[in-house]
Amino acid sequence: MNDSRQRIAIYPGTFDPITNGHLDIVKRALCLFDRIIVAVSDNIRKQPMFSLQERTEMVKDAVRSFDRVEVEAFQGILVHFAKKKEASILIRGIRAVSDFEYEFQMALMNRKLDSELETVYLMPSEEYTYLNSTLVKEIAILGGNLDCFLPPMVSKMLSQKVARL
Repeated sequence: MNDSRQRIAIYPGTFDPITNGHLDIVKRALCLFDRIIVAVSDNIRKQPMFSLQERTEMVKDAVRSFDRVEVEAFQGILVHFAKKKEASILIRGIRAVSDFEYEFQMALMNRKLDSELETVYLMPSEEYTYLNSTLVKEIAILGGNLDCFLPPMVSKMLSQKVARL
């Protein structure tokens, strides 16, 4: 297990793409934990617009100014990744009550797989409670302005991807 003085937390997600709401959760988590690993998942249930490599690159660029934040792509079971990284906390963002049911089921399953792994829920700032990657992709496809939703590099990559569709 990790040094008891260092609290390592994992913030997992598909991040297709990473939004300013995700970054808000990372900033909040940095106030609570010593080290954050943003774990970019290759979720078999989703068909992301961006490849795992592209998503990982976007996240790395988006968090490059944050100290104590690392970014890694992972495949497989999250609790195995957490154990490998000596993390004791999973961070999950909750925007609304509707998010909670799914997140609660996932937390219970993760706890069943590893009873030492805790899940911590963080709420984003009010300005990001409506924001999710799916809505941002729809706005991009419809030609909307993405600047207030995404980090600059991510906005550029999404616009380029949509232009090729």
